[in-house]
Amino acid sequence: MRTISLDLRQRILSSYDNKEGTRLEMARRFRVSLGLVKKLLQQRRRTGDIAPRHRFSGRKPTIAALDRSQLRALLAKKNDLTLRELRQAAGLNCSLQAINVVLARMGLTYKKRHSAPANRTGPIFAGRASSGVGGRHR
Repeated sequence: MRTISLDLRQRILSSYDNKEGTRLEMARRFRVSLGLVKKLLQQRRRTGDIAPRHRFSGRKPTIAALDRSQLRALLAKKNDLTLRELRQAAGLNCSLQAINVVLARMGLTYKKRHSAPANRTGPIFAGRASSGVGGRHR
C-alpha cells in the first residue's frame, strides 16, 4: 500500500473538522478506509502531527536495551553460555534466533574459544596403515 499524501490527509481532517460528515462519510468521500480516518484523528490528537510515521512501523524489538546490557553482563561473567542458558538466565521470553541476532548486532559471541594452542601430539606411527586383511606376520 502507498502512503497517503499530506495534502489528502489535511483535506480529510479539515472536512471532518468543518462537520461535513461522519468519519465513515469522510472515508467514502475521499476513497480511503475508515481505519485511516480513525488513525489520522488519533495521531493528530496524540502528537499534533499528521505526517506519515514510517519510522515507527514494523515489529518492535523483543529484547530491549536493558535486556541487552544484562546479556552483556552475563557473557562477561561466563562467556561459554549457550543460547538456551542465556535466555533462561536473562529471563527472556523470545526465540533463540532473536538472541542470536541481538548478540551479532552487539558484536558478541556465545561460542567457546580455544585459548590454548592446538595439541602438537601427532600420530604414533607415521607410516601407512595396513588394511588388516592379508597382512604379513613375522
